[in-house]
Amino acid sequence: MSIKKIVAIGPESTGKSTLCLQLAEHYQTLWCPEYARGYLEEHGKDYAYKDLLTIAKGQLELENGILSTVDSRQPAVFIDTDMYVMKVWCEFAFNKCHSWILNQAATVKYDLYLLCNVDLPWIEDTLREYPDKKTRNKLYHFYKDIMVNQSVPWVDISGSYEERLQTGIEAVDNLINHY
Repeated sequence: MSIKKIVAIGPESTGKSTLCLQLAEHYQTLWCPEYARGYLEEHGKDYAYKDLLTIAKGQLELENGILSTVDSRQPAVFIDTDMYVMKVWCEFAFNKCHSWILNQAATVKYDLYLLCNVDLPWIEDTLREYPDKKTRNKLYHFYKDIMVNQSVPWVDISGSYEERLQTGIEAVDNLINHY
């Protein structure tokens, strides 16, 4: 059985990191955190368009490094953020996207997407930018549009943290047991 690559995507403060960590613990495997958080903590949150390309490249490098260490007996690896997230971030913040990010989004393949909904309460964080419900809903619908228009299976993740985890486990079990 090949290792399944499962990505959590969605707007900020929707529980992506928590879900990846919980799923990795449940399946006793690894997860890849979001590279952007460490980058912004180090360089400051006043980022420019070019920084998003650096972040995207760092995300894929981090992901590939983690994938190279996963034991073949582990069923999956969980990834917080991918190039679709970078695409939405670029387009939302700067109305354009680096061609490198678009090319990676088209060529890097995953097995399942977990689209995290905005129904969790906003958690204040110095790196987060969009606390208002209207913007969060708009961003969620950008992600949902991407999911609907691509071929990889995806599941909407909503509800409490426990409900999200259970939905994620059901989706991952279904993927692992049927492919």
